[in-house]
Amino acid sequence: MSDIFNTKQQKEYRRNLRNKATETERLLWGFLRKKGLGVKFVRQYGIGKYIVDFYCPQKKLAIEIDGGQHNKEKAIAYDKQRTDYIRGFGIEVLRFSNSDVFNNIDEVCDDILRWIKMH
Repeated sequence: MSDIFNTKQQKEYRRNLRNKATETERLLWGFLRKKGLGVKFVRQYGIGKYIVDFYCPQKKLAIEIDGGQHNKEKAIAYDKQRTDYIRGFGIEVLRFSNSDVFNNIDEVCDDILRWIKMH
């Protein structure tokens, strides 16, 4: 499985994504790290040819934060393909918009925690 998760070829790219995290990624990461959701999350985790914003290996849960560009028809189709690919490994994908994270961070964390408790 090492050829699927966090491949060496993506290592530098993942590091750059972590170093250049968006404001919403930094905000949610602060909650995921500190909130004590009972499970460990990592940032910018490689799953096959894709990199997810956050991943919980214990629960096989990926979290993606989507900016406005994800509302366009082409991006919606790409995100569906990407989500289906990741789910093919038995990993669930939760998606939240930038707006959700900025305006309802507590609700976003509650949704994540609710999912964790159910699985």
